[in-house]
Amino acid sequence: MCLSIPSKVIEIDLERNVAKVDTMGVTREAGLELMEEGDVKIGDYVLLHIGFIMNKIDEEDAMESLKVYNEILEKLDEEDRKQMVIDDDNCENRGK
Repeated sequence: MCLSIPSKVIEIDLERNVAKVDTMGVTREAGLELMEEGDVKIGDYVLLHIGFIMNKIDEEDAMESLKVYNEILEKLDEEDRKQMVIDDDNCENRGK
């Protein structure tokens, strides 16, 4: 399932053109190729799709979305919670 959970940029590697992001406690790298150079900065909230940062969102919208996701996660067991966040980067509906 593709959720586009807001992720916070915690590190940027310009040589590799990737950012390290935190998605509700899960860290991963995401490509910056689809963004304008210099547009993404540490502390920004972004949305990912298949391993690439697709766009930035403002902090207020990110916090509201994360609040809703946390409400959903509270209703799941721990394994399902972890899998939901991890699966966000492995969306099977690419291009559909």
